[in-house]
Amino acid sequence: MMPGDYLSVILLIAGSFFFLAGTLGLLRFPDVYTRLHALTKADNVGLGLMVVGLALQAESWTVVGKLLLIWLLVLLAGASVAHLVAAAARQRGIKLWKR
Repeated sequence: MMPGDYLSVILLIAGSFFFLAGTLGLLRFPDVYTRLHALTKADNVGLGLMVVGLALQAESWTVVGKLLLIWLLVLLAGASVAHLVAAAARQRGIKLWKR
């Protein structure tokens, strides 16, 4: 294995860790707002790490561009959907969690 391969593996494992952390946050946090925060932040970072790890293994700049475009679209879609879910929860009167 080349040194770039090791870095790719490390980035892919780190990305998987962030996806797992986001999923645990979705399952464990007490209200919709904290769940949204955990899921969107962790998944965006996890996908970013995976994109970088895969881009290091890409055979051409076209593939790297496609990976970056996918990441950008997921960032925009995730932020938009999280905003819509939070707005709908607020309209329904769902309060913030307090201790």
